[in-house]
Amino acid sequence: QVQLVESGGGLVQAGGSLRLSCAASGRTLSNYDMGWFRQAPGKEREFVSAIRRVGGTTYYAGSVKSRFTISRDNAQNTVYLQMNSLKSEDTAVYYCAADRSLGFGAYYNSNSYEYWGQGTQVTVSS
Repeated sequence: QVQLVESGGGLVQAGGSLRLSCAASGRTLSNYDMGWFRQAPGKEREFVSAIRRVGGTTYYAGSVKSRFTISRDNAQNTVYLQMNSLKSEDTAVYYCAADRSLGFGAYYNSNSYEYWGQGTQVTVSS
């Protein structure tokens, strides 16, 4: 079993940047496909970004593409989400998720992921 702990959230002004980290323990992160999701108050959890364990292919939601970058440091057992040009609509709790092998096209579906962190709050003020 893998435990995930997110960090790096906080309050930032619109146009600013934050880098979220997702540290794993219990298992080697390089063996997992990883994803970031977010959930704003009153809304469903939505896909933000994902990165494959094999090949490092990345995926992004249209709303964050060109602003957010997902990366992984297997030596540090950590996945990152660099968020630039933040907007008020990016305000949400951000969750890190892991799965041993996502099916084709499954990266955007939260039900595909086996392990979840507790989340970190990101608040963007306008």
